[in-house]
Amino acid sequence: MKHGFLHNKHYINRDVFRICNGCFMAILLVLMLIPILKVLSDSLDRSAVYGLNLLPRNPSLEAYRVIISNKNLYRPLLISLFTTVSGTFLGLVITTLAAYVLIQKDLIGRGFFSRFIFITMIFNGGLVPTFLVLKNLGMTNTLWAVLLPASVNAFNIFLMKNFFDQIPVSLFESAEIDGASPPQVFFRIVLPLSGAALASIGLFFAVQYWNEFFAYVMYVSKPDLYNFQVKLRELILNEQNLNDPTIIGYGNMVKNASVVVTIVPFLFIYPYAQRYFIQGVTVGSIKE
Repeated sequence: MKHGFLHNKHYINRDVFRICNGCFMAILLVLMLIPILKVLSDSLDRSAVYGLNLLPRNPSLEAYRVIISNKNLYRPLLISLFTTVSGTFLGLVITTLAAYVLIQKDLIGRGFFSRFIFITMIFNGGLVPTFLVLKNLGMTNTLWAVLLPASVNAFNIFLMKNFFDQIPVSLFESAEIDGASPPQVFFRIVLPLSGAALASIGLFFAVQYWNEFFAYVMYVSKPDLYNFQVKLRELILNEQNLNDPTIIGYGNMVKNASVVVTIVPFLFIYPYAQRYFIQGVTVGSIKE
């Protein structure tokens, strides 16, 4: 009898926990959705005013037309798209090659290189030395100052290395017996088996490049090379270099539409990449 009572109590407690957890998640979801819906509504409403209006009273797509037709806005948007795509590709190339080298058992000094890369996760050269290096290399006021420094990430390298370590050694041995060279093993065996890690690390790089702001402010002084994040800040703060009558004419609509354009891409990418993302970030947590 006592055992049955404890058994029923266990199920009751579990059900109560699930109900409380569901209510908490529902409240959290509403708190996150309301600001997004407010911004979306104001971006479509000609008569948008301050207040909690979740539906546009006077719907219009003019703000989005301004973004894709005004040079002050569509050029930074194109730069953001370019740096995100090219930076993600560059980061994946460097990360996968570095991780593949670190898993080579016969690499001389492999432990030294691993520790050397690991140290950069804790310490870095600092802002001033980084700026001086980029300046001496002639990269300031170019997009290379944004692309190259962010493409080398020690955390992503070790995450990819841990994934490569999970690939059975027998596959490498079989390929070597068949006469495959290291590049052939990399392209024909390692990469095809690394979809989850590539998706998760690619997502890390894409979010980093899309949201980049600091590198543009510190290393780029040409307004023509600014990305959409920098222009969004200038637009919200009403700085003079965006004192455009076309933009000012739509006022609050363009500001909110710019925010929507900033958050929408990854709002749609995350759900599709979630399965690969979860697999990728748990790489190396369980080993046989």
